[in-house]
Amino acid sequence: MSTAHQGMTRRSLLAGATAVAAAAATGTPASAAPTGGQVPGIWREFTRTPFTHPQIPYVGRAGCLRGAARLPRRAAVADVRDYGAEAGGSTDCAPAINRALAAAGRAGGGTVTIPPGTFRIDGLIRIGYDNVVLRGAGSGRTTLYATKSLTELIGVYGSRYGGTKSAWSWAGGLIWLAPQARWESLVAAIRAQTWPFEGWTGNKRDEWEPLTAVEPARQGDWTVTVADPSRLCPGRLVLLRIADDAGHTLLQHMSGGGPGPAAYSWQDKTKLLSYVPYEWPVRVARVRGRRVTLERPLPLDLRPEWSPQFTTHAGELTGAGVEGLTLDVMETSQSPHLLDKGYNGVALQCAYDCWVEDVTVRNVDNGFGLVAASSCTLRRTRVGGRGEHHPYFCREGSHDNLIEDFTIEQRTVPAPEGTQLHGINVEGLSSYNVWSRGTMQMGTFDSHRGLPFANVRTDITVDNNGRHGGDANAGPLYGARFTHWNVRVTNGRAGLVKIDGLAPYSATVGVDEVTEFDQIDVPDFTGDLHARLELYPTTNEVRPRNLYEAQREL
Repeated sequence: MSTAHQGMTRRSLLAGATAVAAAAATGTPASAAPTGGQVPGIWREFTRTPFTHPQIPYVGRAGCLRGAARLPRRAAVADVRDYGAEAGGSTDCAPAINRALAAAGRAGGGTVTIPPGTFRIDGLIRIGYDNVVLRGAGSGRTTLYATKSLTELIGVYGSRYGGTKSAWSWAGGLIWLAPQARWESLVAAIRAQTWPFEGWTGNKRDEWEPLTAVEPARQGDWTVTVADPSRLCPGRLVLLRIADDAGHTLLQHMSGGGPGPAAYSWQDKTKLLSYVPYEWPVRVARVRGRRVTLERPLPLDLRPEWSPQFTTHAGELTGAGVEGLTLDVMETSQSPHLLDKGYNGVALQCAYDCWVEDVTVRNVDNGFGLVAASSCTLRRTRVGGRGEHHPYFCREGSHDNLIEDFTIEQRTVPAPEGTQLHGINVEGLSSYNVWSRGTMQMGTFDSHRGLPFANVRTDITVDNNGRHGGDANAGPLYGARFTHWNVRVTNGRAGLVKIDGLAPYSATVGVDEVTEFDQIDVPDFTGDLHARLELYPTTNEVRPRNLYEAQREL
């Protein structure tokens, strides 16, 4: 079994238990002990119950290979010049690059290299094979210059919810990582104008089969009991599928439960209901009889009325990546809101344990996208140029992803009338995602309705001038266990950063003093939100400075 799939051993489980016991005795483990600055009381609480804390989610294993500091390095197997690519801008190099990527896929994986220079691409770049990496010489040295939009290359992509909206506003990329079969079925559906479901269970959302029922368990459990383990083995990626009941108690649970969520009107939120069942992909770490240990703790309770089960899924792309290049799109004006043509950057779809590192995109409609993508890492990424709709989007049930060391640059031209800027987006029941160590020269913390829950934004500097989006029928802005930790707001705007008055069972810790203006929201749930506000306004450095990194040290 490869190290990528080993999961937790007995020794690591015991070590984790010892660390948590130490935390309970001392208030914080020695390896994560904050030094200097202000230590919020909620941090000491969290170290005692890291997997079940009511306001702060456990995200210590978010990212590719459970948050590995070093991403895999695959041997070079092809150079795009050997397949006809030429630097200089006179030749369309997309066919050559795609031929090299396909050859690497047929060979079982490896790295396709692009040397320094500028390579024109008149088509999109597709990475659809496991363990294939596209690597330039560095984001300051290798440039792909894109000349066409996804509308030109594939067609008009309408919304499955109706109306005239362009789904290229939140889907697809000119560099698109997705399983080959999945990508082909998506394109066929778009061209037939049948508007596919983009998530883990296929275009019809019935392209799955049950593997086994799962017995009741609690959020934070690492091990579950199944009815039939015969089709489960260490390293297998399965889909934990949790259905809702007629009373929408699953959605209430995602919101923290209690009178507020119980009184909320769920029945008329048709867009939100289209995201259910909740689908969470996870690798099996160990099987002992009917006891199955997972590589991450359960994101939610499992109750009989929600029919929890492990199932198959539409197939994942795994072990693939993009590294060391700039995607520079031919400059066009930003389109009116929700009419994007699809000058999009890098999209990961139905991807698991994949990554993007040292990649810059410029002059895009939408920058980096996670669509039904989980356990992926975006590291040292940057969005710049004329301005964009979504610099980063995370949707359609994307979970356990890590976006770190990211930058959203100030736009180079004024925003055209009728356009919108969102920032770092999360929606559609997406959960346990982390945005860490970021610089946002524009944008906002866009919770885009669709009941995202248990997400973390930490150690970020933001000039908070964007707006959130989301249809009313997509339901609440926030579910439970949203955490904003150590956020430096340069323009004093509170909207969507200080969330103690909006998000249920949330934590806002170490935020600069802010005031409301422009977009002011009201809470979706009545009554006590059980939200925590600590070290506000912050007057000294917050310890730990970075919530994600501190959790990894527990």
